[in-house]
Formats: sequence, C-alpha cells, structure tokens
Amino acid sequence: MAVSRGTVAGLVGLAALTASCAAKKPPAPPPPTVVVSKPLVQKIVDWDDYVGQFVAVDSVDIRPRVSGYLESVGFKDGEVVHKGQTLFVIDPRPYQAALDQAKGQELHAKAALLNAQTLLNRAKTLVAAKAISQQEYDTDFANEKQAEADLAAAQATVRTNALNLSFTRVTAPLSGRISDRRVAPGNLVTADTTVLTNIVNLDPIRFEFTGSEGNYLKYSRENAAGTRTSSRRAANPVEIKLQDEPTYRWKGRMEFVDNSLNTTSGTIRGRAVLANPHYFLTPGMFGHMRLLGSGAYNAMLIPDEAVTTDQSRQVVYVVDAKNIVRQKVLQLGPISEGLRVVRGGLDPNDEVIISGVQRAHPGKPVTPKAGKIVPPTPEDGPNPAEYTTPPAGSATGVEALR
Repeated sequence: MAVSRGTVAGLVGLAALTASCAAKKPPAPPPPTVVVSKPLVQKIVDWDDYVGQFVAVDSVDIRPRVSGYLESVGFKDGEVVHKGQTLFVIDPRPYQAALDQAKGQELHAKAALLNAQTLLNRAKTLVAAKAISQQEYDTDFANEKQAEADLAAAQATVRTNALNLSFTRVTAPLSGRISDRRVAPGNLVTADTTVLTNIVNLDPIRFEFTGSEGNYLKYSRENAAGTRTSSRRAANPVEIKLQDEPTYRWKGRMEFVDNSLNTTSGTIRGRAVLANPHYFLTPGMFGHMRLLGSGAYNAMLIPDEAVTTDQSRQVVYVVDAKNIVRQKVLQLGPISEGLRVVRGGLDPNDEVIISGVQRAHPGKPVTPKAGKIVPPTPEDGPNPAEYTTPPAGSATGVEALR
C-alpha cells in the first residue's frame, strides 16, 4: 500500500515530540518540613513510687474492767471522741454498796486500833510500876500492831472498791474516731473479755508499704556514700496521693524500715507518718507514695511524642548540620511534668525532631524549623505515663526543681 509523503512527515514529527517529552522528568518534591529543638536541660530529682495503705498509729479495743449490766452509751457510732470522755456506764450500784461496806470496815478497824493504842499506853504505865506482867504488856503490844494491820487491810479494800466503782464508767483512753457499739444497754458484760467498741488514733496517721530488695540496696549504698539523707539526722520526705487525686498533695516523712527482708517475696516493709488534722485519711485507705530517690541533677527532657519504637529499641530522630535525618537509640527515664527524661544516647546540642516525626526518615533530608520544648500546662491534664511503675531499682518519677 502506498503511503503519502504527508503521512510520513506527520509520523516523524509525532515520534520526535514523544521522545522530547520522555526526556523531561517531573521535578522532585521539596524535603518535608519538621520542627526541631535542642533537649530541655533542667535540674530534677528522682522519686521512687510505692503503693501502700494507711494504718492507725494506735488502735485500741475497749473492754470493761469490771463485770456488770451495761446501763448507758455515751457516744454516737463513728464520731470523734476525746481522751477521758465517758463511753459506757455499767450499773454502779453493786460497786457503790461494796465501797460503802468497805468504808464501814475501815471505821471499825480505826476504832479497834484506837482501843488497842489506849490499852498499850496503859500497859506501859502499869508494867513500869510492876502492876502487870511483861507477858500482859507484850499481848497489848501485839494487839496494837494487829489493829494497825487490820486498818491497813481495810483501807486497801476501800481503795480497791473505789477503783472498781470508777471502772463502771468506761472512758476513752485516747482521742480518735470510734467504731460502733458492739453491746446494747441491758446486756451483761464481762471484765477484760467483752469488746465494747474500738478507737483508732487518726492524727498523725501512718502509711505502710513494701519496697523491693533492689531499692533497698540502692538506698543503702547512697547512705554509705553520703549522697542520701541519713535516717539518724533527718527522715526522708515522702509525698502521697490518693486514688482519685492527680497530684501528690499529702506530705510526710519516713518513720521506720524493718530490720529484715521477707524471704518469700524479696521485699522489705517500710512506714511513713504524716499529719491528718482533719481526719480525712482513714485506716485501710490505699494510696500512691513517692520517696525521694536521688539528689538534684541536670537532666535532658524531650516530648514523649518525639520517641518512636524501632523493634525493641527506643529511638529519636535528630537533624545534622546538612539537614539529614539521623537516628539515635535512647536510654529513657520517667516522666517529669509531661516530658520524658533521657538517661543516655542523646547530646544536649542535638536538634531533635519534636513535630513531624512521621514525615522524617533516616538518611533523608528535611527542612528544619526552629521550635522550643516547654512543659505542658496544667490544663493539659496529668500524663498517665507519670504513674507507671518501672523495674525495681529505678526511679518511677522525677520532679523539676524551680
């Protein structure tokens, strides 16, 4: 088939146009923009976190000192009572009668003693005049001594019965919050046996917890090195928060550490004490306590969002002098005011990518934009990571020093 000259010329031109378009590549996209900042360097202290329970300093079961029928109750269940306040009254009439009888016996013994003294004084005169024998005098002397002993016994009986009478009024041995009454009026109560109620002292109040062997070793080595407050000079401060509180608002101090570890659990028992003037804290209540875990030191902090996970490693992206992304493996610490503490792997002069991490790739260029790391405002709310428990022997929280 014959091809016209015009058709050939058109095909040649089309081929040339296609070759020209194929030679031109589309322009490369610009490097992604990221926000970078040097780590925030701030002075902080470490805190170790523990879960524990409040317990009363003193807890007393109230029992009667004498037996009898309960006559009245002088308190309302669960109220605050004061030392010396009358709580129960046991029928005092039998004990009043016994006291009156003892007083009568005391008067009888006094009269007998007076008579014996009169006879002895007369015997002294008569024996001097040889009017009576020495034996009679000795008998009067012995009778006077026996009368003295009888009076002493009668007086002791009076004191015993007076004491029993006073025991019919059961009073509070300490100030604190009382439980409910266990026995109603009209019931017979037995001395030193029947539990009438219970009182707990609430101010101050104790906080008991258990610590790991690793933490105990850490504190012991710090004490030996002199980098920790010695318990013989001043107790270590503690801070406690309740389950519904975002901050550690209760302040106290360490009071006691046990003398041995539990061989089953590998833990040691400790105890802190704190003021509770309004009786808000109650024995049995749980709380989170943090104990000072280090002295003040300078630490690097970065946003937790800047940290990514590379398999089992925690890494962060930094931008070098040529705006190329580099990866650094970090050793992380706890959270301080919403920022993550970096224990190692980062230099204070590194430009850390704090925003746009998802657009950065190791070895690729980026367009850095200067930013600034600042702690989140209180309106941002507490960071849940602040209350996680790390492995034993490491700090569970830190605090920036202002």
